[in-house]
Amino acid sequence: MVLSQKLLNCSLRLLKSSRPVQAQFNGISSANYYRCFGISAVNRSERRFTAKHEWVTVANGIATVGISHYAQDSLGDVVFAQLPDVGANIKQNEECGALESVKAASEVYSPVSGTVTEKNTAVEDSPGLINSSCYDKGWLFKVKLIQPAELEELMDEKKYEEFLKSDSH
Repeated sequence: MVLSQKLLNCSLRLLKSSRPVQAQFNGISSANYYRCFGISAVNRSERRFTAKHEWVTVANGIATVGISHYAQDSLGDVVFAQLPDVGANIKQNEECGALESVKAASEVYSPVSGTVTEKNTAVEDSPGLINSSCYDKGWLFKVKLIQPAELEELMDEKKYEEFLKSDSH
């Protein structure tokens, strides 16, 4: 069962077990209000992954690219990030940057084709962001997609997790 379904089931159980409470809203008292507890989580199901451990999300035709938790964990403490320049045209699976850590150096490959619209200068200034927040503050660069169909070639989160469990990576 996926995480979002588990959270939904948990929320429904809480709602069913809630009892009416005496409440006052805008001067109106009522015993018909229920206590509710909410739980939310980031839904990562729209994130796609490559076999080289890059991830990509897309919003309004702009792809945000980073490296996976597995990749950053394997690299160790990232100490240097070389990212593609804004305006660069890159192709899917093409090398477009590099990361160096205390343990190793690794190339960064673009999961999609397009034009670089932004690079995360905060990561260039503080490469450790990749380790502490690889899916949020540690993103690497953004690309204006020219071939959105390329996304279909990438793994969703479930397939990526299966890939990590296999000997293929």
